Amino acid sequence: MTAQDYWHYFFPLEFGGIAILIIGLIRFRQRLSFSRDGLLPLGSIFVPFALAVFGAEHLTSAKNIMQLVPTWMPWRLFWAYFVGFALIAAALSIVFERYVRWSSPLLGLLFLLFVVCISVPNLPARVHDRVAWTLTVRDLLFAMGALALAGTVLGAPRMVSICRVIIALVLIYYAVEHFLHPQFLPGVPLEQQTLPWIPFRSVFGLIEGAALLAGGVLLLVDKHARAAAVWAGAVTTVMVILLYVPLFVAARKPLEVITAINYIGDTLLFAGSILLLAAAIPAATATPRRFAAAEASTR
Repeated sequence: MTAQDYWHYFFPLEFGGIAILIIGLIRFRQRLSFSRDGLLPLGSIFVPFALAVFGAEHLTSAKNIMQLVPTWMPWRLFWAYFVGFALIAAALSIVFERYVRWSSPLLGLLFLLFVVCISVPNLPARVHDRVAWTLTVRDLLFAMGALALAGTVLGAPRMVSICRVIIALVLIYYAVEHFLHPQFLPGVPLEQQTLPWIPFRSVFGLIEGAALLAGGVLLLVDKHARAAAVWAGAVTTVMVILLYVPLFVAARKPLEVITAINYIGDTLLFAGSILLLAAAIPAATATPRRFAAAEASTR
């Protein structure tokens, strides 16, 4: 990796993600704890972190990312840049708790458009490819996490319920994938395998699968749903610390570095989306309104 490659392609991703992560930890520090509800603010930290990373990647690698834009759409390069700025704007909105009543439904719509315009049209040619299905339901879960946040802000319990059911089904699907392929990195089960020098590497996939299965079933039947979502997100977060950070540290070649950064962002967006759902699910005695005060000042 040359110095030019680092400063052009990798530094903006690292800087954007770390800056948002630090801002989030500072802003939510008084709400964070190791209790169940004390983990909920991590959703409002992890999601902006990942959005900042992917937004920066859209801006620094727009000519590569434009290849993902459907060929029938005009101005493909423009849309690559547009999505990059949109992701960064959503990250800032969520982490600063400003205009979330606008950014969260728009972010959910953006991810749904990814599903409808990119993932679903590619499925017929890759119907037997598990990764194609994984990517499709991944973006669907990201959309539901953003819409669950919108349901919290807008006071729309039916929206939250729909998000709960869809996320539950995705978690169950991913759990099966982890049981069938435990050697792959846990979280979003794609093609990257757990580093071979990590002992008992398949155990991590089985643990993640068990956590997602339990979380998905409890969410689906709406029993201890909030706790189920919290612990599914928490287990995935621990996997990032134990497995994904070493993957980044061990990366040397440019492709290895960008892969590690993307996997960290992807998995934290996965965990954060689950935690956003958890925060949207009413507690036993009260319905959470984490953004109410902040939103009142921006209406």
